[in-house]
This record gives sequence, structure tokens and C-alpha cells, in this order.
Amino acid sequence: MASHASPGSFTGTSPVWLREPEDVNALVPVLWSRTAEKVDGVLRIGGLSVADLVANVNTPAYVLDEDDFRSRARAFRDGFEGYDVYYAGKAFLSTAVARWVAEEGLCLDVCSDGELTVALRAGVDPARIGYHGNNKSAMELRRAVHAGVGRIIVDSYAEIERLADVAAQLGVVQPVMVRVTAGVEAHTHEFIATAHEDQKFGFSISAGAGFEAARRVVGASSLELRGLHSHIGSQIFDTSGWEVAARRVLGLHAKVAAELGHPMPELDLGGGFGIAYTTQDDPATPADLAAQITRIVAGECAALGIDVPHLSIEPGRAIVGPAMCTVYTVGTVKEVSLDGGAARTYVSVDGGMSDNIRPALYDADYSCTLASRSSAATPVLARVVGKHCESGDIVVKDEFLPGDIGPGDLIAVPGTGAYGRSMASNYNHALRPPVVAVKDGSARVIVRRETVDDLLATDVG
Repeated sequence: MASHASPGSFTGTSPVWLREPEDVNALVPVLWSRTAEKVDGVLRIGGLSVADLVANVNTPAYVLDEDDFRSRARAFRDGFEGYDVYYAGKAFLSTAVARWVAEEGLCLDVCSDGELTVALRAGVDPARIGYHGNNKSAMELRRAVHAGVGRIIVDSYAEIERLADVAAQLGVVQPVMVRVTAGVEAHTHEFIATAHEDQKFGFSISAGAGFEAARRVVGASSLELRGLHSHIGSQIFDTSGWEVAARRVLGLHAKVAAELGHPMPELDLGGGFGIAYTTQDDPATPADLAAQITRIVAGECAALGIDVPHLSIEPGRAIVGPAMCTVYTVGTVKEVSLDGGAARTYVSVDGGMSDNIRPALYDADYSCTLASRSSAATPVLARVVGKHCESGDIVVKDEFLPGDIGPGDLIAVPGTGAYGRSMASNYNHALRPPVVAVKDGSARVIVRRETVDDLLATDVG
């Protein structure tokens, strides 16, 4: 709960954006799902107390606000009217979520056979599925083509040849998009910036590889080139990167039409829109993003003298990320003395990097709040850490929590819907947590907690 307070009310060893809260019990709305509220200090989501929720499933547990998820899906669908909006299955996917995506009129992006399996199991129309990935096997491609996937985003010359052979064997013409890199450095972590040249995704526009890939697809009778796909990264807050990327991608779009005689009807500019993990983040609304990106594309098309293609975007974490929080139980609390007479309170919880690897992987910041009671204690600067055997097992690097935080208290971390459960692991043989969906005062487990039997099922020794 990185909160609002007067500048300079606390400095110590906290980051400059973090201020001591005026009310340590209050929520900062932008960080939480739409139904989250505090009642007598107890966090409630979807009309239910998180204390009651975890009493049935134990902690750690992911709590997914269905109303929030659906409202964000609709906001992108309506804000980007006329676009195809692709939900990122890699952020978090389950059968229930895939159905919500379809019911709200969105398309679905998958990048593995497992994600495709979940989508098909949920009854998602294959024609509304896009298949990503930089190293798809012949088996994976065959299954996708046989299922009738609406578009496959090709990422290498080898894949173009492989996919052409698979489609020819199955006697179909497979719609394809060519993923290109525009050389744009998104203002994000190096590992989630995906449009600079020195990385594994796509064909370079500047080196001519993008045009050559398009030429090869056009020359394959079993493939149909629908358009180009560009994705500049994740957790992005402004549209300046898209302005540069659109200019370069649309330049290639026009070149393919002029020199190969193949006008492409579609263009996907990716997305990766940012969410608020802490008060230093200020995400734009889908409607504002749509207006800016539409203006950028229209201007570039006008300058090139070409028609505006049918557009697709991929919001990434922006739909499911804010819709979920993770609830933990505090196990131990200790104070550690720091240089200059400062101190930090270490709060250890019963999860950690096995249920949210992002702080360790990307140095990601998160917020949190005491979720099970109200407190009148003075706020203390705390670091919430996990139970795993790693010094980098940090859940929340810096946050103010009540000074009387103690064993048995519940802590909730907002913004964990994207890449928490989907990147969860069995490190230290931890059991991956359940996902509990809440709506209108009712709750249901949509992904159950792993059991010891699950853990041992693959151990054949």
C-alpha cells in the first residue's frame, strides 16, 4: 500500500517515490481490483473477506476479482473499437479465464501447445486464437493448423519452411503474420523489451530480414501472409515507442505491397501496456491509448499514401494483472539495523519466489497491505520476504506496514495476476498455490492448490 503522504515525511532507506502513509490501513485504489475495499481493516474482494477466503484454501493463495477482470477486458474491447484485442494467455490462463475472454469478445494469444490445449478445452473459437513463439516444433504447428488457429506468427526462416510443409500436408492454407523487430528500445527492463535488434524474437526490419521473411511466406502456396506483427516490450506507459515502431513497420508494410505485389490487410502493433504496481506507476486508460495509437497509425499511413490496415493489439498484463492479489500469512518478523542508525523490519511470509518470481527475475517493485485487521501502530519501513533458501527471495522490497505486524497476520500483495501463477515453480518442492475467483459474494476455486501427490507423480525413482 505505497500510499499518499506529504513529501519528505520519511526518507531513511526507502526509495524516493515511497512516502510514509497518513493511514497505514488505507488502500490506494489504483493498485487494487475494482471491488477491493477495507472494512474494519479487513480486506474484502468481491464482497468477501480474504480472511474467510483463505480459511478454506490456506495461504498463499491468489484471489482473482472476476468483475475487475471482465471490466478491464470490456474497457479494451470498447476503447479499441474496430481492433482485434488479443488477451495474453502467458500472463495467466485457465479454462475459466479463457471462457471469460471469449465471452467478453476478445481474441486469445497463446505461445505453447499447453496454452492452446487450455483454450480449446474452454471452447474458444480457434479462428480467434493467435499462436506465438520463437521455436515452434513441427508437432506444435501441426496441432495448431489442424485445430484451425486463426493466425500463426512466424519467427524464423526455418519456421516458415516448417509451417509451409505442415499446412501443405494437411491440405490447408494457413494465415500467417511475420514478427518483425523495429529496433525500438522500450523504457522497461532489458529482459521484457522485445523490439531491439539483439534479442531472440522476430526478423530485423533494418537488416532486411523482415522483407525476406515476407517474400518467403508470399512464395509458399500453403501460407497466406495476413500482415506484420511488432511488439516493443512490456510494462510500457507512453506511446512514443509505438510512434517510431509504427513508422518502421508501416514502411515495410508498404514495401511488401509495392515490391511483392501483396497488400497485407492486417497489422499488429503488440501492446504490453503498463499497470500500477506502486504509486510510481501511472497507466493510461484503454480509451486514451487507443486514441493515441490510432492517430499514430493514421498519420503514418497518410504519409505513405496507403490505406489503414485492420489493426490488432495485445494489452498483455493490463487485463489480468490488476485483477488479482496474493494473500500470505506472516510467519516471523525481525528488525535489522542498517547504516546510519536506520533499521528495516523483515516480514517473512509463507510463499515467495515460487509464487512470484518477478522481483527476483526483473527487480520488480510491488506494494502490500495488512489484510486481516486494523492497526493503530506507527508505520515501519518493511521488506516482505519469502520462505525459500535464497537471499533474493523478496516479495515486496520496500513498504510501510504497521509496527505491530506479527505472526499470523495476513498480508495481501496487489497486481499479481500477470506472471505470478503462470511462472510459479516448485522450488524447494513448494506446492503451487490455488487461484480463487470471487464475484458478487461467492467464491470458487478455478485452479486448485497442488498436493504432495501432484509433486511426487512425476518422481518415478
